[in-house]
Amino acid sequence: MFPTAKRTNQELATVKSPNRFAKILNSQKVVPYIFISPFVLSLLIFTIYPTIKAIIMSFQSVLPGQVTFIGLENYSRVFNPVFFKALSNTTIYVILTVTILTIIPIILAVLLDSKFVKFKTFFRASLFVPALTSTIVAGMVFRLMFGETDNAAANQILNWIGFESVEWQYNAWSGMFLMVLLCSWRWMGVNILYFLAGLQNVPKELYESAEIDGANMLEKFRYVTLPFLKPVTIFVVTISIIAGFRMFEESYVFWPAGSPGDIGLSVAGYIYQQGISQNNLGFGAAIGVILMIIIFVVSIVQLLLTGAFKRGDE
Repeated sequence: MFPTAKRTNQELATVKSPNRFAKILNSQKVVPYIFISPFVLSLLIFTIYPTIKAIIMSFQSVLPGQVTFIGLENYSRVFNPVFFKALSNTTIYVILTVTILTIIPIILAVLLDSKFVKFKTFFRASLFVPALTSTIVAGMVFRLMFGETDNAAANQILNWIGFESVEWQYNAWSGMFLMVLLCSWRWMGVNILYFLAGLQNVPKELYESAEIDGANMLEKFRYVTLPFLKPVTIFVVTISIIAGFRMFEESYVFWPAGSPGDIGLSVAGYIYQQGISQNNLGFGAAIGVILMIIIFVVSIVQLLLTGAFKRGDE
């Protein structure tokens, strides 16, 4: 006769609790929240909390060891000629980068996806390399290439063609050209990869049907390719707008101590100038809140115009 094992209620609870805990973790109601919890926590800690603190700070005068509530005084000082100059530079920069980083990547993605291009895997892998490069390092190389001396690479090419040398960092048009060129070089490949991924969703049967109907290459691109790339295009335009208004590094690498006549000053650079360099954190926070509102409004308008909020059946 085998002895009967007797267990106390506490031992039974110890045995059952892991199973109960495992059931809770594996339940369909709990698992989704566990998976999204890292994103939610990072959003609260690194986005929501700093945003709320910046809004509160924009109504204060922040000095070392002294914080004073001053109401709307910071906002009354925001709209000055320097801010409008920075906003004008940033707006031009956004328009140029959004145009370049949307149109050219679509065309290059279509070419890379065609049957006429060989070594597609090599090209796709190499496209991501500029995005991995530090903006500071790339900016130093660009500063050497576009120096003001005749020995700079860009001026040597201009002299060889028959043009005079250009002081790239001292003219408004050339300064904007440098910032747009650096941004385009960094993110062109990434946007091409976005559009290449979108091209994989275009049914090949549609191209065959278009050929049977007598459509040429441009007509197939317009009536078949572009409609299927619309979601990717909206995404690329949206992130390009947001990144453009937040631009700081592309300006800072060319003019660390400030550009002549504020030709390279961006809104984000103005925030850094006032909030960090001049230790006027309340005023810098007010500029940041205005910038946040501008980005939000422009993004919403762009999404409305492109029909991003419409349902698929509309």
